[in-house]
Amino acid sequence: MSQIILKVHPKDNVIVALKDLAKGQTVRYEGIEYVMQEDIAAKHKFFMHNMKQGDEIIMYGVLVGKAQMDIPQGARMSTENTKHAAEPYTYRKVNYEWKAPDVSKFKDRTFNGYHRADGRVGTANYWLFIPTVFCENRNLDVIREAMHNELGYAVTDKYKRYTHQLLEAFKKGEDIESVSLAPSGIAGNNDRFFKNVDGIKFLNHQGGCGGIRQDAAVLSKLLAAYADHPNVGGITVLSLGCQNLQTQDFLNDLKALNPNFNKPLFVFEQQQSQSEEQLIADAIRKSFEGLAEINKIERQPATLDKLCLGVKCGGSDGFSGISANPAVGYASDLLVALGGKVLLAEFPELCGAEQNLIDRTEDENAAKKFIKLMSAYSDSAEKAGSGFHMNPSPGNIKDGLITDAIKSNGAALKGGTSPVVDVLDYTEIAKKPGLSLVCTPGNDVEATTGKAASGATLILFTTGLGTPTGNPVCPTIKVSTNSNLTKRMNDIIDIDCGPVIDGEKTLEQMGEDILEYCIQAASGIVIPKAVLLNQDDFIPWKRGVSL
Repeated sequence: MSQIILKVHPKDNVIVALKDLAKGQTVRYEGIEYVMQEDIAAKHKFFMHNMKQGDEIIMYGVLVGKAQMDIPQGARMSTENTKHAAEPYTYRKVNYEWKAPDVSKFKDRTFNGYHRADGRVGTANYWLFIPTVFCENRNLDVIREAMHNELGYAVTDKYKRYTHQLLEAFKKGEDIESVSLAPSGIAGNNDRFFKNVDGIKFLNHQGGCGGIRQDAAVLSKLLAAYADHPNVGGITVLSLGCQNLQTQDFLNDLKALNPNFNKPLFVFEQQQSQSEEQLIADAIRKSFEGLAEINKIERQPATLDKLCLGVKCGGSDGFSGISANPAVGYASDLLVALGGKVLLAEFPELCGAEQNLIDRTEDENAAKKFIKLMSAYSDSAEKAGSGFHMNPSPGNIKDGLITDAIKSNGAALKGGTSPVVDVLDYTEIAKKPGLSLVCTPGNDVEATTGKAASGATLILFTTGLGTPTGNPVCPTIKVSTNSNLTKRMNDIIDIDCGPVIDGEKTLEQMGEDILEYCIQAASGIVIPKAVLLNQDDFIPWKRGVSL
């Protein structure tokens, strides 16, 4: 049965509207009647009690803000009457006991993946083009157009045909408004010449030279992590020659990351080539040979403990921490109980949830590493005149996420309830089974870029407002917080958690559905929308202030 309001935690002093509530409307919760002092849109919160200026506001059972004025019972939480606040955090030795979920439905399940020489298993088999410097981006664009079109990976044919039809109509003096975009299917396996190569990917970026040398060093480690990623079958590297990030630096980082690296790897340096034409032709030819080689690799069964799941939220709304994020969190707990890996990142969006995560961290050194990384990140933001409190976007606020602590405590639910086994800095690889924390910004693309670098082979990306974000090497699965979004933006959404809001499914049922979808996606049976659209977003973090 559908509810119209929800109190998330027994300690909370705010209630969430699941449906639009009108001014003057009376709602009842646990025998108490609340009269709305104003219109309360779905996803927003209203106060359970009269609040005095300075009173603490509690949601998810923790401090998320303070009242900026006297507020009457039944008033809407807003940026005018509420200011971000969060409890301080510290290491305290806690004997955290976790009750793992029932995994009997999944314990004997497998997925069909690409087995690599080091024992890891990819959910895809990509050929990767890497520029060591932004100067090579144009050459990568030329190669992308040539190879995508000829080998069956392009998804823009319908737009090319549409543009051609507009041109022809214009030449004839016809009204171009009458020209319609003809629908067409998105390229799939049937269109590809190399059936076992899931895509040809390109890591265009703006780094490699200029800036500070530390930026180039971090970028080198990031690119090496992508080259060594289990979803990557082979790599072509394009270098100019004179840039800060030298090819040898990249190769050294790759060797340090994986001394037994054995994938096909081709390097081309423009300043050593006879011409740009020769560079591009040679790169295409050798890459074609490499594609033929990795096309010999076929999917084979693998146990679910070989999955590494990155969990991310973006375009969040007031339902994110109620439906999609906790449902993904239950799927995370299922995978951890099955021996797999889960990566929770976005450190600015863990603000206010730190103590819970610290108390769940098994190793004291890892817990203190998390505190050090969080403190340094927060300090750098404040020194730049910003802070974690400025993380919520206008879209977040409009749809009910008034403070960063509200957003963060809802976001942290994606990681489930299992113990934290490790804390990783940016570009560090996840090696331990279980839940790891990864230091990245909250920015959608910078975060997904960092998750893939740490080894995520699938990313679950929850959204309440809608975002097309994807990743070049890690299939990104979009999980909607509400059914209205799923209907409106069905071309980018894969899973609808609206049934949780509507009372049709429990979080546990939804979490099981999500893990089932992950198994199908990992096997190539279903293709996430971001992959179908070639939504290959890649933004390296330069370790400056980015929220």
